Amino acid sequence: MTILRVDPEELVTCVACGLCLPHCPTYRVTGDESASPRGRIAAMRAVQSGDADLRGEFTRYMDECVQCRACEVACPSSVPFGHLMEGTRATLAAETSYVSWWQRLAYRTLGHHRVLLGLSRGLALAQRAHLVPTRVSLPKLPLHARPLRSTGDDAWLFTGCVMDAWQRDVHAAVIRVLGAAGVGVALPDSRRAGCCGALHVHAGLHDDAAALARRVLDAFPGDAPILVDSAGCGAALQDYGRLLGTDEAAAFAHRVHDVHEWLAERLDDLPAPPHRPDPDAPVAVHDPCHLRNVQRTHGAVRTVLERYVELRELDDEGLCCGAGGAYAALHPTLANQIRQRKLDAITRTGAATVASANPGCTLHLAAAGVDVRHPLEIVDAALHPHASHPA
Repeated sequence: MTILRVDPEELVTCVACGLCLPHCPTYRVTGDESASPRGRIAAMRAVQSGDADLRGEFTRYMDECVQCRACEVACPSSVPFGHLMEGTRATLAAETSYVSWWQRLAYRTLGHHRVLLGLSRGLALAQRAHLVPTRVSLPKLPLHARPLRSTGDDAWLFTGCVMDAWQRDVHAAVIRVLGAAGVGVALPDSRRAGCCGALHVHAGLHDDAAALARRVLDAFPGDAPILVDSAGCGAALQDYGRLLGTDEAAAFAHRVHDVHEWLAERLDDLPAPPHRPDPDAPVAVHDPCHLRNVQRTHGAVRTVLERYVELRELDDEGLCCGAGGAYAALHPTLANQIRQRKLDAITRTGAATVASANPGCTLHLAAAGVDVRHPLEIVDAALHPHASHPA
Protein backbone atom coordinates (compact mmCIF):
# COMPACT_ATOMS: atom_id res chain seq x y z
CA MET A 1 0.00 0.00 0.00
CA THR A 2 1.28 3.47 -0.93
CA ILE A 3 1.31 6.15 1.74
CA LEU A 4 1.05 9.59 0.18
CA ARG A 5 3.22 12.34 1.63
CA VAL A 6 0.22 14.31 2.82
CA ASP A 7 -1.20 15.20 6.23
CA PRO A 8 -4.00 12.66 6.89
CA GLU A 9 -5.96 15.31 8.79
CA GLU A 10 -5.84 17.64 5.78
CA LEU A 11 -6.92 14.81 3.47
CA VAL A 12 -10.17 14.22 5.39
CA THR A 13 -11.24 17.88 5.55
CA CYS A 14 -13.03 17.78 2.17
CA VAL A 15 -16.77 17.15 2.59
CA ALA A 16 -17.36 16.80 -1.19
CA CYS A 17 -19.82 19.71 -1.28
CA GLY A 18 -18.82 20.63 -4.84
CA LEU A 19 -18.59 24.40 -4.30
CA CYS A 20 -15.09 24.24 -5.78
CA LEU A 21 -16.25 22.87 -9.14
CA PRO A 22 -17.08 26.14 -10.96
CA HIS A 23 -13.71 27.57 -9.90
CA CYS A 24 -11.60 24.69 -11.21
CA PRO A 25 -10.29 25.39 -14.73
CA THR A 26 -9.76 21.76 -15.71
CA TYR A 27 -13.25 20.81 -14.56
CA ARG A 28 -14.73 23.77 -16.43
CA VAL A 29 -13.03 22.63 -19.65
CA THR A 30 -13.57 18.87 -19.37
CA GLY A 31 -16.68 18.49 -17.20
CA ASP A 32 -14.95 15.41 -15.78
CA GLU A 33 -15.28 14.78 -12.03
CA SER A 34 -11.77 13.32 -11.93
CA ALA A 35 -10.50 16.70 -13.19
CA SER A 36 -11.98 18.54 -10.19
CA PRO A 37 -10.51 19.14 -6.72
CA ARG A 38 -13.24 16.94 -5.20
CA GLY A 39 -12.46 14.14 -7.64
CA ARG A 40 -8.72 14.39 -7.13
CA ILE A 41 -9.09 14.25 -3.35
CA ALA A 42 -11.31 11.17 -3.69
CA ALA A 43 -8.57 9.57 -5.80
CA MET A 44 -5.95 10.46 -3.16
CA ARG A 45 -8.08 8.81 -0.47
CA ALA A 46 -8.47 5.69 -2.62
CA VAL A 47 -4.69 5.38 -3.02
CA GLN A 48 -4.11 6.11 0.65
CA SER A 49 -6.54 3.37 1.69
CA GLY A 50 -5.06 0.84 -0.73
CA ASP A 51 -8.12 0.72 -2.97
CA ALA A 52 -6.32 2.21 -6.00
CA ASP A 53 -2.88 2.10 -7.55
CA LEU A 54 -0.47 5.01 -7.55
CA ARG A 55 0.27 4.68 -11.26
CA GLY A 56 -1.83 4.90 -14.40
CA GLU A 57 -4.99 6.96 -14.29
CA PHE A 58 -4.18 8.37 -10.85
CA THR A 59 -0.97 9.92 -12.17
CA ARG A 60 -2.86 11.55 -15.03
CA TYR A 61 -5.50 12.98 -12.70
CA MET A 62 -2.79 14.58 -10.53
CA ASP A 63 -0.65 15.73 -13.44
CA GLU A 64 -3.47 17.57 -15.20
CA CYS A 65 -4.13 19.87 -12.24
CA VAL A 66 -2.95 23.44 -12.97
CA GLN A 67 -2.41 24.07 -9.24
CA CYS A 68 -4.15 27.42 -9.47
CA ARG A 69 -5.64 26.86 -5.97
CA ALA A 70 -8.83 28.75 -6.77
CA CYS A 71 -10.63 25.89 -5.02
CA GLU A 72 -9.05 26.95 -1.72
CA VAL A 73 -10.65 30.39 -1.90
CA ALA A 74 -14.08 28.91 -2.65
CA CYS A 75 -13.91 26.07 -0.11
CA PRO A 76 -16.07 26.55 3.03
CA SER A 77 -14.03 23.85 4.82
CA SER A 78 -10.68 25.54 4.05
CA VAL A 79 -9.25 22.40 2.47
CA PRO A 80 -5.50 23.04 1.85
CA PHE A 81 -5.62 21.55 -1.64
CA GLY A 82 -2.23 23.01 -2.59
CA HIS A 83 -0.54 21.10 0.23
CA LEU A 84 -2.31 17.89 -0.76
CA MET A 85 -1.28 18.26 -4.38
CA GLU A 86 2.34 19.04 -3.53
CA GLY A 87 2.59 16.04 -1.21
CA THR A 88 0.96 13.75 -3.75
CA ARG A 89 3.26 14.85 -6.53
CA ALA A 90 6.26 14.45 -4.22
CA THR A 91 5.16 10.83 -3.75
CA LEU A 92 4.81 10.34 -7.50
CA ALA A 93 8.23 11.90 -8.15
CA ALA A 94 9.90 9.66 -5.57
CA GLU A 95 8.17 6.36 -6.38
CA THR A 96 7.37 6.49 -10.11
CA SER A 97 8.76 7.90 -13.36
CA TYR A 98 6.32 10.82 -13.07
CA VAL A 99 9.09 13.40 -13.61
CA SER A 100 11.11 12.34 -16.65
CA TRP A 101 14.87 12.68 -16.88
CA TRP A 102 14.64 15.59 -19.32
CA GLN A 103 12.23 17.44 -17.03
CA ARG A 104 14.59 16.93 -14.09
CA LEU A 105 17.43 18.27 -16.22
CA ALA A 106 15.38 21.34 -17.20
CA TYR A 107 14.43 22.05 -13.59
CA ARG A 108 18.06 21.63 -12.51
CA THR A 109 19.13 24.20 -15.10
CA LEU A 110 16.96 26.84 -13.42
CA GLY A 111 19.27 26.71 -10.42
CA HIS A 112 22.36 27.53 -12.52
CA HIS A 113 21.78 31.10 -13.57
CA ARG A 114 24.76 31.56 -15.87
CA VAL A 115 23.87 28.39 -17.74
CA LEU A 116 20.28 29.58 -18.05
CA LEU A 117 21.39 32.96 -19.40
CA GLY A 118 23.65 31.24 -21.94
CA LEU A 119 20.91 28.88 -23.09
CA SER A 120 18.46 31.78 -23.34
CA ARG A 121 20.87 33.73 -25.55
CA GLY A 122 21.34 30.66 -27.74
CA LEU A 123 17.58 30.33 -28.06
CA ALA A 124 17.33 34.02 -28.95
CA LEU A 125 19.88 33.51 -31.74
CA ALA A 126 17.93 30.48 -32.98
CA GLN A 127 14.77 32.59 -33.09
CA ARG A 128 16.49 35.22 -35.25
CA ALA A 129 17.67 32.45 -37.58
CA HIS A 130 14.09 31.11 -37.79
CA LEU A 131 15.19 27.77 -36.32
CA VAL A 132 12.54 27.69 -33.56
CA PRO A 133 9.26 26.07 -34.73
CA THR A 134 6.31 28.45 -34.70
CA ARG A 135 4.30 25.96 -32.65
CA VAL A 136 6.67 26.67 -29.74
CA SER A 137 4.95 29.56 -27.95
CA LEU A 138 7.82 31.77 -26.89
CA PRO A 139 8.19 35.54 -26.88
CA LYS A 140 11.04 37.13 -28.78
CA LEU A 141 13.88 36.61 -26.34
CA PRO A 142 16.50 39.34 -25.80
CA LEU A 143 19.95 38.84 -27.28
CA HIS A 144 21.46 41.19 -24.73
CA ALA A 145 20.07 42.42 -21.42
CA ARG A 146 21.56 45.42 -19.69
CA PRO A 147 22.81 44.53 -16.20
CA LEU A 148 20.71 45.70 -13.30
CA ARG A 149 22.35 47.97 -10.75
CA SER A 150 21.66 48.39 -7.06
CA THR A 151 20.41 51.83 -6.06
CA GLY A 152 20.48 51.55 -2.27
CA ASP A 153 19.69 49.24 0.62
CA ASP A 154 16.14 50.09 1.70
CA ALA A 155 14.75 46.87 0.22
CA TRP A 156 15.92 43.84 -1.72
CA LEU A 157 14.48 42.88 -5.11
CA PHE A 158 14.23 39.17 -5.85
CA THR A 159 15.19 38.70 -9.50
CA GLY A 160 14.72 34.95 -9.99
CA CYS A 161 15.62 32.70 -12.91
CA VAL A 162 13.47 32.74 -16.07
CA MET A 163 12.15 36.22 -15.36
CA ASP A 164 15.67 37.65 -15.09
CA ALA A 165 16.73 35.81 -18.24
CA TRP A 166 13.68 36.66 -20.35
CA GLN A 167 12.05 39.71 -18.74
CA ARG A 168 14.81 41.69 -17.08
CA ASP A 169 13.25 44.87 -18.44
CA VAL A 170 10.44 44.31 -15.91
CA HIS A 171 12.95 44.34 -13.05
CA ALA A 172 14.46 47.54 -14.46
CA ALA A 173 11.04 49.20 -14.53
CA VAL A 174 10.34 48.07 -10.96
CA ILE A 175 13.63 49.56 -9.77
CA ARG A 176 12.76 52.87 -11.45
CA VAL A 177 9.28 52.95 -9.90
CA LEU A 178 10.69 52.16 -6.47
CA GLY A 179 13.29 54.86 -7.01
CA ALA A 180 10.54 57.35 -7.84
CA ALA A 181 9.05 56.48 -4.45
CA GLY A 182 12.39 57.18 -2.77
CA VAL A 183 13.30 53.52 -2.24
CA GLY A 184 16.87 52.34 -2.77
CA VAL A 185 16.98 48.78 -4.13
CA ALA A 186 19.60 46.13 -3.36
CA LEU A 187 20.15 43.17 -5.66
CA PRO A 188 21.18 39.66 -4.54
CA ASP A 189 23.91 37.46 -5.96
CA SER A 190 22.07 35.75 -8.84
CA ARG A 191 24.21 32.61 -8.46
CA ARG A 192 22.63 32.00 -5.07
CA ALA A 193 19.23 33.65 -5.54
CA GLY A 194 18.68 32.66 -9.15
CA CYS A 195 15.71 30.35 -8.56
CA CYS A 196 13.09 30.18 -5.81
CA GLY A 197 12.19 26.53 -6.42
CA ALA A 198 8.51 27.14 -7.21
CA LEU A 199 8.47 24.92 -10.30
CA HIS A 200 10.32 22.19 -8.42
CA VAL A 201 7.66 22.22 -5.69
CA HIS A 202 4.92 22.02 -8.32
CA ALA A 203 6.64 19.01 -9.91
CA GLY A 204 7.04 17.19 -6.59
CA LEU A 205 10.83 17.66 -6.42
CA HIS A 206 10.80 18.58 -2.74
CA ASP A 207 14.48 17.99 -2.01
CA ASP A 208 15.59 20.09 -4.99
CA ALA A 209 13.24 22.89 -3.95
CA ALA A 210 14.54 22.79 -0.37
CA ALA A 211 18.16 22.97 -1.56
CA LEU A 212 17.37 26.05 -3.65
CA ALA A 213 15.48 27.62 -0.75
CA ARG A 214 18.44 27.24 1.59
CA ARG A 215 20.65 28.91 -1.01
CA VAL A 216 18.19 31.79 -1.39
CA LEU A 217 18.11 32.35 2.37
CA ASP A 218 21.88 32.92 2.37
CA ALA A 219 21.60 35.48 -0.46
CA PHE A 220 19.54 38.00 1.53
CA PRO A 221 21.40 38.91 4.73
CA GLY A 222 20.06 41.46 7.18
CA ASP A 223 16.44 42.29 7.86
CA ALA A 224 15.48 44.58 4.95
CA PRO A 225 12.21 43.66 3.20
CA ILE A 226 12.44 41.42 0.15
CA LEU A 227 10.19 42.64 -2.67
CA VAL A 228 9.01 40.28 -5.41
CA ASP A 229 7.52 41.28 -8.78
CA SER A 230 6.58 37.73 -9.82
CA ALA A 231 3.43 36.28 -8.22
CA GLY A 232 4.59 32.67 -8.39
CA CYS A 233 8.00 33.43 -6.90
CA GLY A 234 6.44 35.52 -4.14
CA ALA A 235 4.10 32.70 -3.13
CA ALA A 236 7.00 30.22 -3.07
CA LEU A 237 9.27 32.48 -1.00
CA GLN A 238 6.49 33.15 1.51
CA ASP A 239 6.10 29.38 1.98
CA TYR A 240 9.73 28.71 2.91
CA GLY A 241 8.81 28.31 6.59
CA ARG A 242 6.67 25.28 5.73
CA LEU A 243 9.05 23.99 3.06
CA LEU A 244 12.13 23.99 5.29
CA GLY A 245 10.49 23.80 8.71
CA THR A 246 13.00 26.07 10.45
CA ASP A 247 12.68 29.30 12.44
CA GLU A 248 15.20 30.94 10.09
CA ALA A 249 13.07 30.10 7.05
CA ALA A 250 9.90 31.33 8.77
CA ALA A 251 11.60 34.64 9.65
CA PHE A 252 12.79 34.98 6.06
CA ALA A 253 9.27 34.37 4.74
CA HIS A 254 7.94 37.21 6.88
CA ARG A 255 10.35 39.59 5.12
CA VAL A 256 8.90 38.74 1.70
CA HIS A 257 6.30 41.08 0.17
CA ASP A 258 4.69 41.36 -3.21
CA VAL A 259 5.99 44.65 -4.60
CA HIS A 260 2.48 45.98 -5.32
CA GLU A 261 1.31 45.24 -1.79
CA TRP A 262 4.36 47.01 -0.39
CA LEU A 263 3.87 50.05 -2.63
CA ALA A 264 0.12 50.20 -1.95
CA GLU A 265 0.93 50.87 1.71
CA ARG A 266 3.24 53.72 0.65
CA LEU A 267 1.12 55.19 -2.12
CA ASP A 268 1.74 58.77 -1.04
CA ASP A 269 5.46 58.29 -1.70
CA LEU A 270 4.80 57.68 -5.39
CA PRO A 271 4.73 60.79 -7.63
CA ALA A 272 1.38 61.92 -8.91
CA PRO A 273 0.73 61.01 -12.54
CA PRO A 274 1.68 63.77 -15.00
CA HIS A 275 -1.73 63.39 -16.67
CA ARG A 276 -5.13 62.10 -15.66
CA PRO A 277 -5.82 58.48 -16.71
CA ASP A 278 -7.02 58.33 -20.30
CA PRO A 279 -10.50 56.72 -20.42
CA ASP A 280 -9.91 55.91 -24.08
CA ALA A 281 -6.85 53.76 -23.24
CA PRO A 282 -8.10 51.36 -20.56
CA VAL A 283 -6.05 48.52 -19.13
CA ALA A 284 -7.63 45.17 -18.22
CA VAL A 285 -6.32 43.61 -15.01
CA HIS A 286 -5.53 39.90 -15.05
CA ASP A 287 -4.98 38.31 -11.65
CA PRO A 288 -2.26 35.64 -11.56
CA CYS A 289 -3.50 32.71 -9.51
CA HIS A 290 -0.65 32.82 -7.01
CA LEU A 291 -1.34 36.49 -6.35
CA ARG A 292 -5.12 36.09 -6.07
CA ASN A 293 -5.53 32.64 -4.52
CA VAL A 294 -2.33 32.12 -2.54
CA GLN A 295 -0.96 35.52 -1.50
CA ARG A 296 -4.44 37.10 -1.79
CA THR A 297 -2.96 40.53 -2.46
CA HIS A 298 -4.34 41.11 -5.97
CA GLY A 299 -6.24 44.17 -4.80
CA ALA A 300 -2.94 45.99 -4.30
CA VAL A 301 -2.27 45.88 -8.05
CA ARG A 302 -5.43 47.90 -8.61
CA THR A 303 -4.57 50.32 -5.80
CA VAL A 304 -1.26 51.16 -7.46
CA LEU A 305 -2.43 51.08 -11.08
CA GLU A 306 -5.64 53.07 -10.79
CA ARG A 307 -3.75 56.30 -10.11
CA TYR A 308 -2.13 56.10 -13.54
CA VAL A 309 -4.49 54.33 -15.94
CA GLU A 310 -8.17 53.62 -16.47
CA LEU A 311 -8.84 50.05 -15.33
CA ARG A 312 -11.20 47.40 -16.66
CA GLU A 313 -12.16 44.28 -14.71
CA LEU A 314 -12.54 40.83 -16.26
CA ASP A 315 -15.90 39.15 -15.69
CA ASP A 316 -14.53 35.61 -15.20
CA GLU A 317 -14.12 35.72 -11.41
CA GLY A 318 -10.35 35.31 -11.62
CA LEU A 319 -10.42 31.98 -13.46
CA CYS A 320 -6.93 30.65 -14.28
CA CYS A 321 -5.40 31.52 -17.66
CA GLY A 322 -3.84 28.06 -18.05
CA ALA A 323 -0.18 29.03 -17.74
CA GLY A 324 0.47 27.15 -14.48
CA GLY A 325 4.26 27.49 -14.43
CA ALA A 326 5.39 24.69 -16.77
CA TYR A 327 1.81 23.50 -17.30
CA ALA A 328 1.33 25.23 -20.65
CA ALA A 329 4.40 23.46 -22.01
CA LEU A 330 3.48 20.05 -20.61
CA HIS A 331 -0.27 20.16 -21.34
CA PRO A 332 -0.67 22.56 -24.28
CA THR A 333 -4.12 21.36 -25.35
CA LEU A 334 -5.73 21.80 -21.93
CA ALA A 335 -3.77 24.99 -21.30
CA ASN A 336 -4.99 26.54 -24.54
CA GLN A 337 -8.58 25.52 -23.87
CA ILE A 338 -8.38 27.18 -20.45
CA ARG A 339 -6.70 30.24 -21.96
CA GLN A 340 -9.51 30.71 -24.49
CA ARG A 341 -11.94 31.52 -21.68
CA LYS A 342 -9.53 34.16 -20.45
CA LEU A 343 -9.11 35.60 -23.94
CA ASP A 344 -12.87 35.88 -24.31
CA ALA A 345 -13.08 37.74 -21.00
CA ILE A 346 -10.31 40.11 -22.08
CA THR A 347 -12.09 40.82 -25.36
CA ARG A 348 -15.27 41.72 -23.51
CA THR A 349 -13.46 44.49 -21.60
CA GLY A 350 -12.60 46.36 -24.79
CA ALA A 351 -9.10 47.03 -23.45
CA ALA A 352 -6.13 46.76 -25.79
CA THR A 353 -3.61 46.21 -22.98
CA VAL A 354 -3.60 43.70 -20.13
CA ALA A 355 -1.70 44.03 -16.84
CA SER A 356 -0.40 40.79 -15.31
CA ALA A 357 2.13 40.38 -12.50
CA ASN A 358 3.46 36.91 -13.31
CA PRO A 359 5.91 35.91 -16.06
CA GLY A 360 4.22 32.60 -16.88
CA CYS A 361 0.84 34.26 -17.36
CA THR A 362 2.43 37.03 -19.41
CA LEU A 363 4.15 34.58 -21.76
CA HIS A 364 1.08 32.37 -22.12
CA LEU A 365 -1.26 35.27 -22.94
CA ALA A 366 1.27 37.00 -25.18
CA ALA A 367 1.62 33.79 -27.21
CA ALA A 368 -2.06 34.26 -28.13
CA GLY A 369 -1.42 37.78 -29.39
CA VAL A 370 -2.38 39.74 -26.27
CA ASP A 371 -0.47 42.92 -25.40
CA VAL A 372 0.48 42.01 -21.83
CA ARG A 373 2.60 44.16 -19.56
CA HIS A 374 3.68 44.00 -15.96
CA PRO A 375 1.69 46.48 -13.83
CA LEU A 376 4.81 48.39 -12.80
CA GLU A 377 5.95 48.63 -16.41
CA ILE A 378 2.69 50.50 -16.99
CA VAL A 379 3.31 52.74 -13.97
CA ASP A 380 6.88 53.35 -15.12
CA ALA A 381 5.66 54.39 -18.57
CA ALA A 382 3.12 56.77 -17.00
CA LEU A 383 5.75 58.36 -14.78
CA HIS A 384 8.31 58.64 -17.58
CA PRO A 385 6.21 59.00 -20.77
CA HIS A 386 9.06 60.26 -22.95
CA ALA A 387 11.85 58.03 -21.64
CA SER A 388 13.41 55.15 -23.53
CA HIS A 389 14.54 52.20 -21.45
CA PRO A 390 15.96 49.40 -23.56
CA ALA A 391 16.54 46.17 -21.69
